[in-house]
Amino acid sequence: MREGERMMEQRIIFSQNFQNDLAIALSECERDQIFVLTDDVTKEKCWPLLSHYFGLKHAHIITIPSGDQNKTIESMAYVWQELEKGGGTRHSCLVNLGGGMVTDLGGFAASTFKRGINFINIPTTLLAMVDASVGGKTGINFGGLKNEVGVFNDSKFVILNTEFLSTLDSENMLSGYAEMLKHGLINSEEMWAELVTYDINEPNLKRLQRMVADSVRVKERIVEEDPSEQGLRKALNLGHTFGHAFESWALRRNPVLHGYAVAYGLICELYLSTVKMGFPADKMRQTVRYICDNYGTLPITCDDYDELIELMTHDKKNRGNEINVTLLGDIGDVHINQTVNNEEIKEALDFLREGA
Repeated sequence: MREGERMMEQRIIFSQNFQNDLAIALSECERDQIFVLTDDVTKEKCWPLLSHYFGLKHAHIITIPSGDQNKTIESMAYVWQELEKGGGTRHSCLVNLGGGMVTDLGGFAASTFKRGINFINIPTTLLAMVDASVGGKTGINFGGLKNEVGVFNDSKFVILNTEFLSTLDSENMLSGYAEMLKHGLINSEEMWAELVTYDINEPNLKRLQRMVADSVRVKERIVEEDPSEQGLRKALNLGHTFGHAFESWALRRNPVLHGYAVAYGLICELYLSTVKMGFPADKMRQTVRYICDNYGTLPITCDDYDELIELMTHDKKNRGNEINVTLLGDIGDVHINQTVNNEEIKEALDFLREGA
């Protein structure tokens, strides 16, 4: 195995029989003790749906506060303490039940406790289903920066079932849908066209289950080819250089959901794709209109530009002093490691504020 590669062990189950699929996953994981990590919202809305399952009757429940602002070293330390207090060993198993904050933090906790225990991701939000729970990225926010500390490590299983989405509010549905839009843009015109015409405000969950499966397969294919983000996987960063800066900026003021930040990032990076790579203006406009109609606007002003650029300089995808973005020549035509200067960034931010 070459340096930078990982063994891909994660199994993704598109579940039609959740109780049976969870039993199978638990049976194939070493588990002298079973722990379930939730946040306070998930514990109230989702844990009652599976707390009666035989395999979880004696599980130790660990609950942390909800919200990305709680994806911190303090929350991580609390999870480690609870694993220790509950008699956790290197043969225990952690079930992460929740959104992306829970799967990110829980995956990192499991990867580091006793130098690594098995964990299973059960995403309960659309964002976690199509993004955070798949692909082996784990981590926490640190020093005011998004996902600053973490490791690549796959869960043993990801169990996906859109029935959980019936507990989700519209804002969190939209947050996850932004990542699906990104997958459509980097994959195919057919997938993109369905996404920008789908009514996410009145979702058909049966149809959405199939669309989620399509979206996850895009990410799964890319991650299998480039598990530790040496090249192709950077396609998945479309919208994220700007998006993570927006998210960190908002975290200091009035936090926005990750997918909303990514949606605004897609506007900026599609604009730069059109200007720098010749991305078709009509497709850019259609995508931007869909985002604006559903996600509203980000309340930045030109006074925020320098702070946003400074935040972008901390992006993990950068090399040297250059800010890197992923751009498109067309739908499915991905160009990674594209550098942008401060003037281009400000032009894209102008477009987000005034022209989108």
